Amino acid sequence: MVTLDVEVTDIRKIVGDGNLKAFASVKVGGSLLIKGFCVMQGKRGVFVTMPRKVSKDGKWFDVMTPTSDDFKQELEEKVLEAYDQEVDGVKN
Repeated sequence: MVTLDVEVTDIRKIVGDGNLKAFASVKVGGSLLIKGFCVMQGKRGVFVTMPRKVSKDGKWFDVMTPTSDDFKQELEEKVLEAYDQEVDGVKN
């Protein structure tokens, strides 16, 4: 398995009572910046969605999809860790 350096470069909390809690940008391997991750509040807690876009017919689709479960989990963990630090007021 190839390990890539994953760094959350930006996390922006959303104020309000909606399910959308934050937007995040992630740098992968020091060379690729991916914007548009969302932290959402669900029935079982917070979770991360991949960057998405709406098509002309109104349906949403992911514009980025990890090819391994391990990498997807690493992305999600890093984004949720950065979100928790933002909520708690902790800065690196």
